[in-house]
Amino acid sequence: MEPAIIVHGGAWAIPDEEVEAHLRGVRRAAELGWRVLKEEGSSLDAVERAVMLMEDDPTFDAGVGSFLNREGGVDLDASIMDGELRAGAVASVNRVRNPVRLARLIMERTEHLLFVGEGAHKLASSFGLELIDPGELVVERERRRWEEFKAKGMSPRKAFEKSTVGAVAVDSRGRFAAALSTGGSPYRMVGRVGDVPIIGAGLYADNGKGAAACSGHGESIMKVVLAKSTVDMLALGLGAMEAARAGVSLLERVGGRGGVIVIDRSGEIGYHYNTPRMAIAYARGGVVESLI
Repeated sequence: MEPAIIVHGGAWAIPDEEVEAHLRGVRRAAELGWRVLKEEGSSLDAVERAVMLMEDDPTFDAGVGSFLNREGGVDLDASIMDGELRAGAVASVNRVRNPVRLARLIMERTEHLLFVGEGAHKLASSFGLELIDPGELVVERERRRWEEFKAKGMSPRKAFEKSTVGAVAVDSRGRFAAALSTGGSPYRMVGRVGDVPIIGAGLYADNGKGAAACSGHGESIMKVVLAKSTVDMLALGLGAMEAARAGVSLLERVGGRGGVIVIDRSGEIGYHYNTPRMAIAYARGGVVESLI
């Protein structure tokens, strides 16, 4: 099977001055994921590496550069899943630079799926991951944005939808995988968790059907179990593009805004969103494309 990868840098109202940085970032992530796939790496390796690159890029709302919560801190969520229905996830962590890496270790080294907060930090330390000062995740751009929200008393929904980074891939052996990471919505309440660490909501992978990863208003995504619903549409015979459009239509039933990226069993790539912008890049057949 011809391998393929598609990544997104979040479905939201990306400001004009941040468009080029988002395009560069998602293209770099897709290129990295493609190299992993072509070097006989697995789809799981490809999505993890692509998402880690975006976590390390302060452009995105994931890892370094994430939106700040109402108390001016960072809360990170992440998840990863392969087509054998194995998955791992973390929520409300702020001492791990690459939470998607911790999510994979949870999947591979424990019998559990989701860890949160200090328990997740302790687990990360036991796995040998470096625990960082939460302040290392904060950038000046987001500190200024937080001050603006605080002064105006704005809610995240009124400001713009939640942003997330994600990747979906299939390798030459027909194995699917998906990964997500986020700093959540801007100025969110401390302790609030969205769709990203919820398997079936934010992401889903099934070797018999395909895979999908989402971005947008987390509460709406969870209500319609968007990723699983989109993958099930592939099983009903819809192509990747059709399933992505149908998924966003389902999201709109509950007034949600966001987007979804998809790969189907034939290796075709799909994407759709109803937000002002969504940074996307994909690689298939040796060709890398990016759009916003």
